[in-house]
Formats: sequence, structure tokens, C-alpha cells
Amino acid sequence: MPEPQTSKKFEYRGDLGETALPEMLYTIYMHRVPGVIEARQGSVLKKIFVRDEAVIHATSSDRNDSLGVFLRQEGKLSEAQFAESMKERETSDKRYGEVLIEKDILTPVELYDAIQHQIRSIIWSLFAWHEGEVTFSIGAFEESDIIRIHLPLRQVILEGIKRAPDAKALVARLGRKETVFEPTWSSDTLIEAALNREELSLLRMVDGKRSLYELCTQGPHSPAENARLVYAFFVLRLIRRSGSSSSGVVKIKFRPE
Repeated sequence: MPEPQTSKKFEYRGDLGETALPEMLYTIYMHRVPGVIEARQGSVLKKIFVRDEAVIHATSSDRNDSLGVFLRQEGKLSEAQFAESMKERETSDKRYGEVLIEKDILTPVELYDAIQHQIRSIIWSLFAWHEGEVTFSIGAFEESDIIRIHLPLRQVILEGIKRAPDAKALVARLGRKETVFEPTWSSDTLIEAALNREELSLLRMVDGKRSLYELCTQGPHSPAENARLVYAFFVLRLIRRSGSSSSGVVKIKFRPE
């Protein structure tokens, strides 16, 4: 499990009650530095490891995010296999993945794919949080003995907003239903965001004339889905409120530790 090195340079804190996670992630993306994002809600601590403007790993202290529970929920482990493998894991010094391979429950490639999906699941779960403290520790971290993924932060923001179970609070940050947006994107800024055809068609509807209500009701998806996408475009600075000289996204006021 990677941990920040003791030589980290700066540490900042933000409150999810004041600033939405997607906006925090975009500010972190703009810093373009490696570091560890720690999100804490009560006794639960989730970490996202960032390098080269992409997420490469994530961990969680929540037992419901553990590999065994994840595999059982995904139907990759039966109740009997879960109980048996967990019992052996608790009575040995082996890693859980080793137990699964040695007991011939999963092949190495199946385990690798499962861990990749588990990491993504931890990341998406954070977009359901509307309260909690977020800390970003800037600096290199130990990467040995981890399973790496590579998710560009801009794609994480887009996909996370699309997956958020309740996006009302996020969409409310766009303004009133009569608010008008204008495009600020160029073709080169769209590549890493990896918009699909329907998402691109909605983005092209933003013309400085259509209101938020019109975009949500006339777009290619349901009004709720269109609203999520408009918020994502706003956070990613592909659009801005009409007449504004800036993106309009609230800048994070991280507090130096």
C-alpha cells in the first residue's frame, strides 16, 4: 500500500460542505503535481494517489470497500468461498489476493482485473460524499507493491459526476434555470476528457443563447443526466456563464497545514 514519503512539501485542507469534490479535483489537476488526496468522513478514510495528472491507486479503510466484500458483491465469490478465504486470511500472514490464487478461486488475471475494478469503485464512492474533510498532500509517495491504474483526472471528474447517486447539490451550483452558458472549449481540450458522441452533442448545444433549462430539457439524455453533464462541462472549464470573464468555478481555498 503506497504511503506519502516524509519529505512532502505542502498539505492543504478543504471542506466538502463548502466545495464540491469535482471542483477540488479540478484544482488539484491544475496544480499538476504528485500527491495523495485523503478524504475523511467520520472514521472512514479513503485515499487517492495522483501522479502525472492521473489517479494511479486508491485505498479505503471502510470494510465494505475491501477486496473480499467487493468480490462477493460482484458475484465473483460465493458466500462459502468468501467465508473460507477470509478465515484463512485472518489466520495467516498472506495477502488476500495470494489466498484467492492459492485456493484456485481466482486466476491471476481475474484477480488483477478485480483489483482494478475495486480501485475504481472506491474512487466513484467518494462522489456520493457531501460532507467530510479533504486533504491533499503534495509530494512523491512510495509506489512499490501496488496494483496501478491510470485514470486521467479530467475523466475521473466527468465519470464521477455521471455516477453521483444524487447530483442535485452539484447541479445547484450552476445557477438558476435561466442561466445562460457559452463555450470556452477547443478541440484539443476535448481529447483527454474523452467525451462520447452524445456528450459532445450536448456540449455543442452550449452557444451563449440557450438557458440551463433548455440545455437540460433539449439535450440527448434525460433532464437529470443532461444537468450532470452541464455541471461536468462547467467544472472542466469547457463552458462558462455567459458574460463572465472566468470559468465561474469556485476556487478551492485550501488551508496550508
